Amino acid sequence: MTGNLIEIFSSAQGEGPYIGRRQVFVRFEGCNLKCWYCDTACTIGSHLQCAVETLKPEEPDFFVQNPVSVEDAAGYIQNLLDVVPHHSVSFTGGEPLLHAEFIAAVAERISAPVFLETNGTLPEKLKKILPYVDIVSMDVKPPSAVGEDLWARHRVFLETAARKDVYVKLVVAEDLTETEFAKTCRMIADVSADIPLILQPVTLRDGSVPLRAASLLEMQARALRVLRDVRLIPQAHTMMGIR
Repeated sequence: MTGNLIEIFSSAQGEGPYIGRRQVFVRFEGCNLKCWYCDTACTIGSHLQCAVETLKPEEPDFFVQNPVSVEDAAGYIQNLLDVVPHHSVSFTGGEPLLHAEFIAAVAERISAPVFLETNGTLPEKLKKILPYVDIVSMDVKPPSAVGEDLWARHRVFLETAARKDVYVKLVVAEDLTETEFAKTCRMIADVSADIPLILQPVTLRDGSVPLRAASLLEMQARALRVLRDVRLIPQAHTMMGIR
């Protein structure tokens, strides 16, 4: 079994409730959606090589040819885990659940919790690998972001992910509508009001947040009327200039 990977590296989580936690990141090619604000070039076949970090001064970072085998990917990940203690291994993309079987096979070979960063639209894929996943970071993709209605798929996905440590992340952009915001809050509350909602304002490359603070606080206040845990967290890795 092989997978097309963009990079394997060590960094701090820059989003959500696990912000600042040290993680190994495994970034896949390929996504089933096209969000207008996506900052990752992840088209299938666009990366002939995968970049691999070592964290060892005596062993420089290197590139390997795609596709990468399960055994090799697990070895590169475990090498990073052995050099520095990490909170978890984040499988991200693109959309990592397009590579669900690959993730499950790698998870069996590494000694760290599995952190899944997903767009929350492939519930059947999630069900297949749920035993291997510890934490689910689920994005909500409203029509204003992707140009299609994904609410039904999001609902089924969240019901499945709720068996694990899960939180929902909503990117807050100027074109997010009141209806989309209300639907997001209602969907989460219908599954469980205890599932955290992370409101993530679009963060520019210079670290600034273009939306008004008063508007963001008002959104948080409205969400807190139906959910117990709502947090405003921008993209910290953008502010710090890290991956």
